[in-house]
Amino acid sequence: STLTTLLELGVIPIINENDTVVTDEIKFGDNDTLGALVANLIEAEALIILTDQQGLFTADPRSDPSATLIGEGRAEDRSYEAMAGGAGTGISRGGMITKIRAAQRAARSGAHTCIASGRELDPLLRVAAGEAVGTLLYASSTPLQARKQWLADHLQLAGDLIIDDGAVTALKSGRSLLPVGVIEVRGDFKRGAVVSCRSITGEEVARGLVNYSASECRRIARKPTAEIEKLLGYIDEPELIHRDNMVGR
Repeated sequence: STLTTLLELGVIPIINENDTVVTDEIKFGDNDTLGALVANLIEAEALIILTDQQGLFTADPRSDPSATLIGEGRAEDRSYEAMAGGAGTGISRGGMITKIRAAQRAARSGAHTCIASGRELDPLLRVAAGEAVGTLLYASSTPLQARKQWLADHLQLAGDLIIDDGAVTALKSGRSLLPVGVIEVRGDFKRGAVVSCRSITGEEVARGLVNYSASECRRIARKPTAEIEKLLGYIDEPELIHRDNMVGR
């Protein structure tokens, strides 16, 4: 990738989402999320997020004098989201909650995250030296496979496949999605697009790379695999989404 090549050349890329000009259709939402996605992309060992706070506290230290700094923990600990609270200073998008979610996202590729104050002296050098600075959130010991990690982090979905209860059970058991389990196709997408698989109640069960276009999916929905070739004139894959190209939600 471009980033990998730049790093190999000794270049430090500066990547930013400009809040004043970004459009809703293509925005990532905040630079914390963007940083986590870049960490995933380059398979970084660590993500360091510098902010105006010393790290993650048990409560907002600006309003609760009893709040204490959390030195370390696991990125997937959901209790941290409640501790993180709402928005930040208003200077840019996001707050501590977006940093916690960025740490969870980075952890999916095995990257640890350090949240520390950018106002202290030499925070990056101190973190690199192993000093206890800010909050260190450890990654899971079993990161998703690279392909499934990318699918899990994919923010822009091309469409939805509404599936029946039998398909929901199959997907939650780690099996592939077959045409017979699809009730409805929403959106206009091409083969290879990332689509969401949803139950009839709207719950996202999984997302993955679809083997057929939206128009083809509509033609073979509710049909057994044996009829794909007769309906389309060809058969590319027996599944709409193979389990190796799918990740559960």
